[in-house]
Parts: sequence; C-alpha cells; structure tokens
Amino acid sequence: MVKLEDIAGLGLLQAPPKTEPKKTDLERVPSSYKSLDTFALPKARQYQQQFADIYFLRLTKIKPAVEQIAHEAWDDTVLGGENAKKVERVLDVRQGELCWVAGTVYMDMPLKPSILEDVSKDRWISAPTSVDHYYSEDGRDQVMLEDDSGRIRLVGEPLKNYFLVTGCIIAVMGTENANGEFEVLDLKFADLPPQPPRWDLSDKKPKSEDVSMVDVSAPSKKIAIVSGLEFSGVSTAYSAELKVLKEYLAAQALDPETQSNEQSKISRLIIAGNSIAEASSSDPHSNNPSTKTHTKKYGYDASSYNPLPSQLLDSFLSELLPSLPITLLPGANDPANVSYPQQPIHSAMFPESRYYGPTPAHPDEPGWLDATTNPFESEIEGWRVLGTSGQNLDDICKYMEDPDRLGLMEAMCRWRCSAPTAPDTLWSYPFQDDEPFVMKECPHLYFVGSQPKFGSKVIEGPDGQMVRLVLVPKFSETKEVVLVDTETLEVSLVKLSTE
Repeated sequence: MVKLEDIAGLGLLQAPPKTEPKKTDLERVPSSYKSLDTFALPKARQYQQQFADIYFLRLTKIKPAVEQIAHEAWDDTVLGGENAKKVERVLDVRQGELCWVAGTVYMDMPLKPSILEDVSKDRWISAPTSVDHYYSEDGRDQVMLEDDSGRIRLVGEPLKNYFLVTGCIIAVMGTENANGEFEVLDLKFADLPPQPPRWDLSDKKPKSEDVSMVDVSAPSKKIAIVSGLEFSGVSTAYSAELKVLKEYLAAQALDPETQSNEQSKISRLIIAGNSIAEASSSDPHSNNPSTKTHTKKYGYDASSYNPLPSQLLDSFLSELLPSLPITLLPGANDPANVSYPQQPIHSAMFPESRYYGPTPAHPDEPGWLDATTNPFESEIEGWRVLGTSGQNLDDICKYMEDPDRLGLMEAMCRWRCSAPTAPDTLWSYPFQDDEPFVMKECPHLYFVGSQPKFGSKVIEGPDGQMVRLVLVPKFSETKEVVLVDTETLEVSLVKLSTE
C-alpha cells in the first residue's frame, strides 16, 4: 500500500512552479451587426415577366444623377461656335448638331452567350452557358447607347479611355456623323452615391455631426473575411489548413498572448461564397457519366448526391459558432439558386449549426449564424458593408483581355450598380418594381469573394465619400484570410500554413 506521505515525499503533491503561465479564459469582443434585406426576393416569385424592365428601372434611378453631372460639365461647352444642348432621347440626336444624351450602354459582342439564339436553335439549357471571355480580338465588338426610344452606336477616341459593359448608365457628348454613328467627345458617369454617416442605422452611437468616422478610443475589433473554403467529398491537399483556420478563428492557435491580443479581437466571420467545392470527376459521388451505371427517370439519380461536403461545412460552422458569430453568403458552387441575387442557403443543410440561427420568438433578427443573400448588405460596427461572392466581378472581367479587378470594383461604385451585366450575361431574377443592384447609398466597405488574389485600396468620391475595396482570395488556393479593422477599416492579410 502506498501512503500519502510517501507520495508527498516524491514531490508529486508539490505546488506547480511559479514560472508556469497562468491560464485565463479568453473573452470574445462583441459584434454590433444589423443585416439588411436589400436583396431578398419575394416568397411568391414570378418568372413570366420580361427582363427589360430591369434596364428601365435602372435607367430611371441613375439617369437623374448622370444628367446632373453632365449639366454641370457641359452646359457652357462651346465647340465651333455651337453650344452643346441636351436631347431627351437617343432618337432625338440629329446629324451635325452638338448635343449630349444619357442612356444605357449595350455591348454588341458576337462571343456573348445569347438565350434568344439558344431558343431559336432549339438548344434548351438548364444552366447558364459559360465561356472564357466575351471580347473579340478582331475588332467586331461595338458600343451602343440605348433607351426606351431606340439605340445608337458610339464611336470616338474618348471611348478608349473608359471601360464599359452592358448595363452601365452614362451620358455622352458629341455629334452624329454621316454614317449615323455618335462621335463621342466626352463621357460622364453618376459617380459615388451619397454615403450615410457611421452608425446611421444604429442607436448605439449618437447621431450628431461631431461624431468622428474613426473612433480611436474604442477597443480594436476585427472582421475576418474568408472565401472559397471548398469542402469536398474527397481528400484535399489543404485539409490541414482548414483545421488550422478553425483553430485560428477559435483563438486556439499560436501563443496565449497572440490569442488574447489578436485572435480574440475577431468579432465576426464572413464566409464569402463557394464553401462547397465544385463536383469533379475524382469524386465517386459526382454526376460523372463514366461512373454512372444507370440513369434514373427525369435525369435524377439519388446516388450521385454526395452529402459529405455539406456535412463537413456544417461541422466547421458548429465548432466555431459557440464563440464566433458567422455571416454565410452562398456562391456559385453552393446549394442555392443560380440566378442573381442568390438567396440564403437553406437551414436544412446545417442540422448542427441551424440552432444558432434566428429563434422562433425573433425570426426577423439574425442569430449567430446569419445565412444571407449574395449580394449582401449590412451595417457592421456602424459601417455600411456591401459584399458579394464574386459572380458579378467575374462576369465583368470577361469583357476585357487583361482585367484590373480593383479598378472594375471602383467602376461599379462609380456606375452606382453592383451587377451591371445582369440580366444580359449574368442570370438574374426579372424584377418589376425595384432594381436592387443600384447603389442607393455608398458603402464604407465593399468586398468581393472568390478572387484569384488579394487586393485592396481606398477610393474617394466628389463629396468626400471614402470606400475601402477588398478582393478576398480563394482560401483553397491561397490559404489566406482577410482581417478588417473596425475602427480604421485598414486591411491585413493572414496566411495559414502547416509547415
């Protein structure tokens, strides 16, 4: 029998040395968050209406701002002894007369997919056709300006200084030539819309004019933004990095000082789309003709569905949610509707995580898991935030050979439209009463997910507006997480590695 005195004599009951670090429980900083339903579709959706109404609604909303800027720039313009005058419609342009007119850009590009051509050739499709690019290398592309009266072709050297896509609203000054084309001498956009002050939608800060946009006395918080987690049904090379990401966000990685001073300051995680990987031929459950032995009626085979990716995502979310609120955007590969704006991923996909969502007592208030739309708009820590999972920017990039993605993000802000190519080349819902892609108010933070690499810059507007633009890279390719400081909107990049 071993006596207690003998154990004490061996030193097994001695107090731990004073040099051992004292363990303390970390406390996550709270998140001030208000989700907006800007892009929520009606429950009773109708698809019988025409898509042209979207363009008319967009023109009606943005045209007044464009015309105001054009008035200020061109009212006193005199060329060759002739004053530039405004014409109300495209068809009112007269040959040889100096004038300006506002309308919607239409890019006539032979390589663009055309649903009318598919229907006329009896080539019915169940998903959007995908091509690498829309631009032609032989110069066949044409720039048109249209409104409800008609369409006219735009030509001229100034067009080379601007990047245009279908759906953006502009005003052009010039004259019609002998070929019936409009020779452009100058061009104007609407520029950034009015920007609301910080805490405009919240009562947590006083709405007085002396409230600074940057509160240096407030404790520093971080918003973590990640995109392209791409959980799949097969073993991936970055599975270890996904585990490191989970530990980092849960403040379980690195030393205690870093956990306390940095990781615990992350107040919210935003997952910007493509959380599920695209099905590949290496996935035994993928809908691959070479692996299928039979075909079910109506083309549906239950054996081709692989529940493992969504289960892995659900497990990832459920382990983080007890300590970290999460905003989840759907992406191109995720189980959500294809057309823009994508609606939230259904809670049935998350049997473990859905308990952290809205409660029955408060169904309109977001829970710690806020499965939201794509695009997504909210107020986080008082800042107006606009974000997408990348389809809008990826589609615009197909209009040019060497796209500057940050420059195109800036262009969308100055066009006041977050998805100008919808519904021409980006599938969208046929809105009738409203056009939600028009930026009615300027965001403070605008991010786009699923991008090839990280990028960020700040742009300024004519009335002092300042917008932080952020390109969020694909985690599956870069292993990078973006952190945004909620007081300064400064951006930092964290690269995770298992080496």
